[in-house]
Amino acid sequence: MTRTPVTVRAAGPADVASLRELWSDILRRGGLDEQLADVARIVAAAAGRDDQCVAVAEVDGEVAGAVFLEATTFTPLNLEPAVLAVSPHVFDRFRRKGVGSALMEAGCRFADQHGITHIQTAAAAEARDANRFMARLSFAPQAMLRAATTSAVRARLPKSRQATPAATSKQRIDRVLAARRVRRGERVPG
Repeated sequence: MTRTPVTVRAAGPADVASLRELWSDILRRGGLDEQLADVARIVAAAAGRDDQCVAVAEVDGEVAGAVFLEATTFTPLNLEPAVLAVSPHVFDRFRRKGVGSALMEAGCRFADQHGITHIQTAAAAEARDANRFMARLSFAPQAMLRAATTSAVRARLPKSRQATPAATSKQRIDRVLAARRVRRGERVPG
C-alpha cells in the first residue's frame, strides 16, 4: 500500500479555522467566534514558546491533522520530564494515510529536541480507533481522567463534608454560647 506523502510543520495564523474544525469536540463550549479566538490564542502562544508547539500535518497542502505538544512533567507531583501530546486528531477523510503516525513522529522529534525520553497522550474513552492506535504505538494506560461540574460533585458529597461559608469570630462564639445554653436548658435570646 502506497502512503500519501505527509508533511508536518508548526501551525500559523492561517491554520486557525482548520484547527477549530478539527478540535471542535474538545474546545470549550461557546460560539464559533469564541472558539476561533481560543485557537488563535493557543497557536500564537505556542509560537512564542520553546516548550510548546502546535504541529500541523498536511496532505497535498491541505490540513489533515494536528497535535499540541508541550514539554512538561508526568504530573505536578511526578517531576520526571515528559512530552504531553494533547489531542492528536486527524480529519476523517485522511485517516489510514499515515497522518497520525506523522503527528506522533513529530512528538518524538520534539521530545528528542528537549532531551526528554517519555511521551504521554490521552484519547477519549469512547474513541476506540484512537485508543487502538495509541496501544499499537506502545502507549499503555496510566490513569483514568474523569471530569464533572462542581455542582454535580457537591450534590453527591455527604452533607457533613460540604463547606459552609466561613463564619466570623463573633458568629462562632455566639454559636458556641447558644449551644451551651441549649444544653443547660436556658432560653436563647433573640
